[in-house]
Amino acid sequence: MKFNRKQTKYFSVPWLIVVLALIAGLGGGVVGALLVQKFSNEIPAAIGGTSKSVKVNDTKVKGTSAATKAFQQTAPAVVSVINLQQQQSSGWSLFETTSQSDDLKKASEGSGVIYKSSGQSAFIVTNNHVVAGSKALQVLLSDGTKLNATLVGTDKVSDLAVLKVKNDKIKQVAEFANSNEIQTGESVLAIGSPLGSDYATSVTEGIISATKREVESADDDGNSLGKATVIQTDAAINPGNSGGALINLSGQVIGINSMKLTNSSSGTSVEGMGFSIPSNTVVNIINQLEKDGKVVRPALGIKMIDLSRISIADQEDVLKLSNEHRNGVVITNVTGGTPAERAGLKKYDVITKADGEELSDTGDLRGILNAHKVGDTINLTYFREGHENTTEIKLTAKAADNS
Repeated sequence: MKFNRKQTKYFSVPWLIVVLALIAGLGGGVVGALLVQKFSNEIPAAIGGTSKSVKVNDTKVKGTSAATKAFQQTAPAVVSVINLQQQQSSGWSLFETTSQSDDLKKASEGSGVIYKSSGQSAFIVTNNHVVAGSKALQVLLSDGTKLNATLVGTDKVSDLAVLKVKNDKIKQVAEFANSNEIQTGESVLAIGSPLGSDYATSVTEGIISATKREVESADDDGNSLGKATVIQTDAAINPGNSGGALINLSGQVIGINSMKLTNSSSGTSVEGMGFSIPSNTVVNIINQLEKDGKVVRPALGIKMIDLSRISIADQEDVLKLSNEHRNGVVITNVTGGTPAERAGLKKYDVITKADGEELSDTGDLRGILNAHKVGDTINLTYFREGHENTTEIKLTAKAADNS
């Protein structure tokens, strides 16, 4: 067959391209295969070969952190407290329905802190609400040993209670630190049994959110017990942590965990708001409970509010205070027949110092009062009509609704 010049020119170029592409493809494939083989042989050698297996190396921490040391120091002194109560069950028969008592059963669980060993007994502080309604109490030590406990005394107002156990199994007691020396932002650990003894000796970490926070407290029936001055922390505190220890990074107890705020007054959910009873308050209360089984509180016989809640205008015009005095406590009422009235204190007096210590708010004054006993004497510095005065007051037992 003959092709004219025009036809030849039209068909020859495409065929040439196809032939060249096939040749290049074959050549590239061969080269590519050679390269793959070469690099597949070299890569394992570059990364150490495939014969070596992954291994676990020794940790470089080895428990040297301050938090770990503090936990190890205090954890053996933190226990689970088991509240046993008699539960009723109904037994039905063909002729009548009877009520029969079962043996004591676990009603609730909390935590506690061993703080003292003396003679043949060890003493444990926990919350009053942890032991409320109990017919018997048991304590579970950190090593799993279970002991029967005796209730020494309780105090609803502070929400504290003291238990006693035989000390032959006790290996560690906790040390209390001065809660007046703690600082906002300081790191703390909370140790206890969240959700009960299944999670005994759990630890959470946080900081001190506020050193002296006043919160409304109430008993199990919802009756108001007035305001309590507590430590606020964001360390996780959950049901079962109550009565456990809040410690600093030296392993010292600075508070006994008592409650957690989960909702604001408006119903807004909140997190990271736990509260602990300051160690200074705890020590004062447990010493009284050991001795008398109850607490009798001293009082001045006044009602009061923070000076900071009064407007600057009223501080200057009504209270006659200068710019130098912006902290303290304002007396809003004096009850007749009380130490405050006998000392001559009056409404609108501004107390700025107690026992020589400057007062920032009512929490400071309550803390100093709670450190005293009935019959003690307290020294107060106060301002009236802009003039500074001092007085010495002998404290009597607290009357209802008075500080």
